[in-house]
Amino acid sequence: MNFSRITGVGFYVPETVVTNHDLEKLMDTSDAWITERSGIKERRFFTEGKDTVSNMGARAAQMAIERAGLTPQDIDFIIFATLSPDYNFPGSGVLLQRELPFREIGALDVRAQCSGFIYGVSIADQFIKSGMYKRILVVGAEIQSNILELSTRNRDFAVLFGDGAGAVVIEKTDNPDRRILSTHLHSEGKYAEDLILEHPGSRLKDRMSTKIVEEGRHLPFMKGSAVFKHAVTRFSEVIDEALQANNLQTTDIDMLVPHQANLRISEAVRQKMGLPEDKVYNNIQKYGNTTAATIPICLSELWEQNRLKEGDLVCLAAFGSGFTWASALIRW
Repeated sequence: MNFSRITGVGFYVPETVVTNHDLEKLMDTSDAWITERSGIKERRFFTEGKDTVSNMGARAAQMAIERAGLTPQDIDFIIFATLSPDYNFPGSGVLLQRELPFREIGALDVRAQCSGFIYGVSIADQFIKSGMYKRILVVGAEIQSNILELSTRNRDFAVLFGDGAGAVVIEKTDNPDRRILSTHLHSEGKYAEDLILEHPGSRLKDRMSTKIVEEGRHLPFMKGSAVFKHAVTRFSEVIDEALQANNLQTTDIDMLVPHQANLRISEAVRQKMGLPEDKVYNNIQKYGNTTAATIPICLSELWEQNRLKEGDLVCLAAFGSGFTWASALIRW
């Protein structure tokens, strides 16, 4: 039977660091207010003319491919998760394909927001198990700083998000002891409008107007308390689902890598699951919420810190707009 495993990890974040103190100058907020509500101290913003979603993804991909001991010519398929593509169309996957010397391979964009990377991992796992492909690149990349209004009216959202990219190479393996054990995907669309960027969308004849801008309907919107409650519940459920599917217990987890939405959410999940602090990885303090990029950035940092050991049980979990949520259980 075919199995799949992660063999390379990489990431890229833009050079520009934006601290909470920088945001204090632009809106009615404070370092203490942001830190207390999110855990974030700083984030990265892209440089126009230098950084794009696709070329940030390419930088992360190059690192992951090299760490896997491969070249772009070895990759059979690209899966690109993002909610902030370079263009409305075509997708960023094909733009990544032209950034590096890949063959004329397929490229698939995934729009599952904060859960997008795990959705991409699941798709790659199924393609490899079916025998269709042997080596797949999965990328999560976002530029969100330019959809935020750095003002008091958009304060609750604007302080949370940053830009960045992460990537993994997933390869076929016949080793049942080091592989992706299972993935679990969910959605609940009735809450779609609780976390949304409505405009420009296709529902109106005029996708963008002065009225829409004046009313702030072109800005991201979130029901913060509702999202928080749903996230804590769904994170715990989908982690338990992965463990039960593999006859494992919470105490078997060596590293939980949650989507970096909010440090308070991660901490609430950690406490609910009864995990010690050293078994849950967070870096939201440095990067903010980079949506589809958070988990692969975390994995790359963990790899660099030599904190992913052969045989470790690693659990990935995410929750985001849609609502979507997902988990992946990996024997590293």
